[in-house]
Amino acid sequence: MEVTATTKFVRISPRKARDLARAISGKPVSEALMLVASSRRKAAVEIGKTLKSAVANAENNSGLAVEKLVVREAVVEDGPRLKRWRPRARGMASVILKRMSHIRITLTDGAE
Repeated sequence: MEVTATTKFVRISPRKARDLARAISGKPVSEALMLVASSRRKAAVEIGKTLKSAVANAENNSGLAVEKLVVREAVVEDGPRLKRWRPRARGMASVILKRMSHIRITLTDGAE
């Protein structure tokens, strides 16, 4: 059985969060939680919250055993972008994109 958790509109660039998401994919939940806890990246906080939410969903809503859970996929998708303007030479302006992410984590217990 698969269980998902999603966190939307996280104020971090998807590019900076994807490497940690790739690192926890395919790992058991206990190992993934240790990886996230030991990481010093800003994305580790948000990915950790989403992972803990997915574990709570599996435990409370689906009645699955936490020890058997495996991270099937951890995906960081592009969210909307805030557009801000910066003054430049000769009266021009250039855009600065403040990027957001949507984090989705899917857990499975291996049984179909």
